[in-house]
Amino acid sequence: MPHVITQSCCSDGSCVYACPVNCIHPSPDEPGFATAEMLYIDPVACVDCGACVSACPVGAIAPESKLTDKQLPFVELNASFYPDRPAGVKLPPTSKLAPVLPAPAVRRGGAELTVAVVGSGPAGMYAADELLTQKGVRVNVFDKLPTPFGLVRAGVAPDHQHTKGVTQLFERIAGHPRFTFYLNVEIGQHLSHADLLAHHHAVLYTVGAPHDRRLDIPGMELPGAGTATETVAWINGHPDFAGTDVDLRHERAVVIGNGNVALDVARILTTDPDVLARTDISDSALRALRSSAVREVVIAARRRPIDSAFTLPELIGLTSTAEVVLDAGDHDLVREDLAIATDAGTKAKLEILAKLPVASGVAERPRIRLAYRLTPHRVLGTDRVTAVEFLRTGTDEAVQIEAGLLLTSIGYRGAPIAGLPFDDAAAVVPNQGGRVVDPATGKAVTGAYVAGWIKRGPTGFIGTNKSCSMETVSNLVDDFNDGLLRDPAERPALLDKLIRSRQPDLVDRAGWRAIAAAETARGDAEGRPRVKFVDVADMVAAAANAEDPPLARRLLAGLLR
Repeated sequence: MPHVITQSCCSDGSCVYACPVNCIHPSPDEPGFATAEMLYIDPVACVDCGACVSACPVGAIAPESKLTDKQLPFVELNASFYPDRPAGVKLPPTSKLAPVLPAPAVRRGGAELTVAVVGSGPAGMYAADELLTQKGVRVNVFDKLPTPFGLVRAGVAPDHQHTKGVTQLFERIAGHPRFTFYLNVEIGQHLSHADLLAHHHAVLYTVGAPHDRRLDIPGMELPGAGTATETVAWINGHPDFAGTDVDLRHERAVVIGNGNVALDVARILTTDPDVLARTDISDSALRALRSSAVREVVIAARRRPIDSAFTLPELIGLTSTAEVVLDAGDHDLVREDLAIATDAGTKAKLEILAKLPVASGVAERPRIRLAYRLTPHRVLGTDRVTAVEFLRTGTDEAVQIEAGLLLTSIGYRGAPIAGLPFDDAAAVVPNQGGRVVDPATGKAVTGAYVAGWIKRGPTGFIGTNKSCSMETVSNLVDDFNDGLLRDPAERPALLDKLIRSRQPDLVDRAGWRAIAAAETARGDAEGRPRVKFVDVADMVAAAANAEDPPLARRLLAGLLR
């Protein structure tokens, strides 16, 4: 019985390295890896050894016999990735991966490489992991929040707890003896790029793309108009968005854009709050959803169904858990697109859309309506959003949808980093393979590197950052070996003293574990994974408990007095 990869797949690629028969594709060295929606197990080549199961950081792989009814569509989805061939014939290996990709080797005898990683999300943690495979490498990871792991903590929908399981891997990385957390420390406020370079050979920025692309139409300034990203952050208890105004008093909400984040928001807004009460959703969001009047969320896209931005796994997951409908006119568009679609993945999405029910006039329970060929024109309302006016794409036909909440989900933008060049058009730091490059001279900026979305733009999935970070780390180590990185001007011991002098509320690894323990204890009392702190001061106060020595140390201290 073959194993099957399901919706939770993060494209980490660890399963590829673990598989002894090379039956999981695309692999990180194959062209389709960066764009694939997930990884796929060849059902013919799989020998059912289970090595991939223990390697997967998000619990996305299971034997076919143990799949739930909601997961059964992934059996066919995995198999459909592989071309037709005679029964029982295995595909020849296409990957050129060694059993484990070789780590870059630090070769400068006796020299310790010290690297500052700014950002503790997936790209930062994967980069730290790759660096720490080498002896004599020290990694200091900085984050402006008191809590680590970036969008895994604050961007993954709370009902996707399996996906958040990758933090268990990150916790193991953070436990390395040559790994140090400096949380609640903001680069650009508490420390500068120059400060970091004075204490490290290199600085690797993995700060993501923190800003939403904004929709420039009249009325977006009205209360009730916001972004899906901000809403997900509010749902997840991000302290910067704890006070976000998410108006749920109207029976309808509109989300503009139909990528995976749009689907996440729509699903959460229409999910039974009792189901969400078993997750790590923020208390304020849960209270708001319990009193929500929303009965329908319309996901509006400019283009046709064939151009839908959401991935096939997310669509399968959505339609298996939520009521999803289409208007009759959009059903016609789906049939037209299905007749001309050639890509297998696109055809599979259209086939699912074709089976959706036609929207009735009144929703019996909260539902999601997918809508197409709607170009945003203006937001209507005096004191708050009351409706959104669209133009039928390619025409002057106006379409109004009444709504009390409008959320846009049309992409992300990176932000400039003080001391580094910035490509405003692409919204990334200009680089070659992760080496920051000065566009005026074309030369590498000594000691500066990038990985993740600030390097490549907002593409890929959690695990995509693994291969992205590996490339950057490989180039960083090569530069160190070639003597291109300057040795730190300051002694390593002075770094901690400098940081604490500028940020007394520094949270270290012990402090983060104290925060996590307190959140988990709060969750245990309510039958939830954790109940998050949403205020920085509360996080810092919880972290301070880690400063109390264990009982044995206190007893010993008493004996020595």
